[in-house]
Amino acid sequence: MDALSDVADCTCMDWGKLDSIAGMAESVLRAAPPRFALAGHSMGGRVAFQVDRMAPERVERIALLNTGAATRPPGEAGEIEERKRRALLKIAQTEGMHAGARAWLPPMIDSRRLNDAVLVERIVEMVARKTPEIWEKQMLALLGRPDARPVVDLIRCPALLLSGREDVWSPPARHAEMAEKIPGSKLAIIADSGHMSTMERPEAVAAAMREWLTAPR
Repeated sequence: MDALSDVADCTCMDWGKLDSIAGMAESVLRAAPPRFALAGHSMGGRVAFQVDRMAPERVERIALLNTGAATRPPGEAGEIEERKRRALLKIAQTEGMHAGARAWLPPMIDSRRLNDAVLVERIVEMVARKTPEIWEKQMLALLGRPDARPVVDLIRCPALLLSGREDVWSPPARHAEMAEKIPGSKLAIIADSGHMSTMERPEAVAAAMREWLTAPR
């Protein structure tokens, strides 16, 4: 946000105890000006899709970082996802947020940086500022995420699709597929980065976002 402050008036949303993607999107629309550029990372990308579904006339630009559009898969795959999410939540509830964050973290960053103590601690401390109750609310929002693939097909504003080259959670191929469906969109793949691109490679992400924000419509 600091790196983009000369080209944008940046605001970061706080979801509080909201437990649905739709509720989060509604909170964005209540807080935002009549027209705005919208960027969402991971779950925030899901919220961004929902905002665009609800009020596309208000979204001037959209950036979708390390995210996806599909709903939770049906059947066994969806059940496995829920079990894994609930297992991490259980750690946070019984052992504390720091322990939960450390259990959650490994697949979230480039595996070569798992020994980067400064990066790891920054991410763990970010997670630990919240509570197990908030973790559970956001888990429920993700488990109930709506199918945003129809929204992808309708986006016509300047769009940035960004992923880390080493992101195993929301891989580059997924973003390339979405970019192909959005006319004039920009695909940015950040080298030496996993899912937490904004914290792993903030300068590269800010540079891609600056280009997105300043490009002519």
